[in-house]
Amino acid sequence: MCTEWNSVSLDSLGVLRARGADVVSFLQGQLSNDVALLGPQRSLLAGYHNPQGRVIALLRLVQASPDEVLGILPRELAAAATSRLAKFILRAKVKVADESASWQATGLVAPESPAGPAPPFTGALPDTLNEVVRMGDLIAVRIGALPARWLVLSPVGARSAACAPMPLERWRRLAVAAGEPEVYAATSEEFVAQMLNLDVLGAIAFDKGCYTGQEVIARAHYRGRVKRRLQRFVTHSPLRLEPGDAGELTDGRAFKVVNAVPLADGRCEFLAVAPLGADDSAAGRSQHETQRATVINAQQLELPYSLPA
Repeated sequence: MCTEWNSVSLDSLGVLRARGADVVSFLQGQLSNDVALLGPQRSLLAGYHNPQGRVIALLRLVQASPDEVLGILPRELAAAATSRLAKFILRAKVKVADESASWQATGLVAPESPAGPAPPFTGALPDTLNEVVRMGDLIAVRIGALPARWLVLSPVGARSAACAPMPLERWRRLAVAAGEPEVYAATSEEFVAQMLNLDVLGAIAFDKGCYTGQEVIARAHYRGRVKRRLQRFVTHSPLRLEPGDAGELTDGRAFKVVNAVPLADGRCEFLAVAPLGADDSAAGRSQHETQRATVINAQQLELPYSLPA
């Protein structure tokens, strides 16, 4: 059990900036969440989708100023997402840019059982999930409940919160245990929004206007059960998995890895999109995939949230 505050540099994250008088209306027509709900103290998780409803990138949105929105996403997708969004600006008074080189991201984790006094800055951290607090140049977003986790964004070169460093693998394992989806280059445009549980995680607004991919996402929501969703697993034996890897579970369900983290004993804990039950094992699987799937012996673990029946 961790008894001290920890921090980790998240160099793999980048920042997309959208700025201008029409920034809210522009992003409203591009992203799955209701950007009008974004505020100085409230962040949003939102998907950027192609016309087929498949997730190009997943962004954590933060309002830097009334006409400026920052989208935090994997650095490897920032340039491509920026270029793609720019094609739809047309007459809107907005500019989008890849600002990854100007920002640094840090993960901050509170101790589960504090052994001593907390660092002085921790009293200013947001208490509620998705809440945002500005501390000078720092922007802190509460992204995890147990243990408490924050994503801290600051300009490159600015002093960040000083805490005991922790391995990146521990941060990644906390994200996997929390059932937090992520989209990387290997999985961009692979999954429809609900397959990543974006509806359960509040990243989709079904009562807002149209946006790219909205028709497919709405149809999946209103017309029936989604058969394949993000679920959590751990392998029984040492194995290395990466986002985009595919295989088959011993019960016949095909899966594709969304995120994975190695454990100390060589096993792998991972999030993967798979059928919800063995009865749906053929859902979304081609004959070619059926013939060539690698069988993985893994145990399914609980998610900290419930999936629709």
